[in-house]
Amino acid sequence: MTGNSGARRLLVFLGLSALLCGCAAVAPLAFAQAVSVTDDRGKTITLSRPARRIVTLAPHLTELVFAAGAGRQLAGVARFSDFPPAARDIPQIGDSARMEFERIVALKPDLILAWKSGNAPADVERLESLGYPAFVSEPARIGDVPRVLRSIGTLAGTLPEASNAAAEFEKEVRALRERFAKAPKVRVFYMIWRKPLMTVNGAHLISDAVTLCGGENVFAGIRQLTPPVTLEAVIAAKPQAVLGGSDPAGGDSFAAEWRGFAPVPLRELPAFYVNPDLIQRPTQRIVEGARTICSALEQVRSGRGNPEKARKAN
Repeated sequence: MTGNSGARRLLVFLGLSALLCGCAAVAPLAFAQAVSVTDDRGKTITLSRPARRIVTLAPHLTELVFAAGAGRQLAGVARFSDFPPAARDIPQIGDSARMEFERIVALKPDLILAWKSGNAPADVERLESLGYPAFVSEPARIGDVPRVLRSIGTLAGTLPEASNAAAEFEKEVRALRERFAKAPKVRVFYMIWRKPLMTVNGAHLISDAVTLCGGENVFAGIRQLTPPVTLEAVIAAKPQAVLGGSDPAGGDSFAAEWRGFAPVPLRELPAFYVNPDLIQRPTQRIVEGARTICSALEQVRSGRGNPEKARKAN
């Protein structure tokens, strides 16, 4: 009797252990809360639980996912996703020109992050028709970056980390705004491309950074976001400085390149290189790009950025 009683107790113990283990295994799923945000299309994205396999369709979104503390949840990223360095090891799914849908399907994502003005709406709609929820954002101003960070953190279940990153970004931007709020205005021509010569209007993120530093974009009033302009139009706009750069590795040659093709009225303008990765991607790194712009405009205000004055001083 004693032996049978002991055997029964052992069986009951093993059964309870199995039940408890099973409950522990499903507990995260059972108690995972739904998350919901509204994207820049005005569409509400609701997930039954935070995303665990995220695919990004633009490099800046890859950066923002890492900044939001969800880098480990990335299953696939857009081509040219090169920051942080860990992004280069994640499978690539094409770019805005050619999306590799078969590869995306094979990665089994539970969330797609897309760029409203950079990804074709038809591509996003196709992914949604396949059953993948898509959050579409359009960070057009510097102030939009922390908002998108918090949205990604909500969808990925990493809101505390995302909120910390967003708050730090806002603190750094606020410091720049306060520092240069009363600085003398500097009229700026910002060149994003040379052939054809192209700039940005006042609605562009780059123009926002110029304004943050006490600069004035001389082509802010043009309706087109990235308009082509002529050298004659630049002369007429009377800038006090030229900023820009289309090549991340082109820092040393930018000023010389400008003086090589600019006509005489513009040739002696102080010209400063800004790494496009730091100013053209709407991520937390735009603060670094803004600091470069602020430093350049301070040199113009002091006269140190003018090559003609520098030659005369020597």
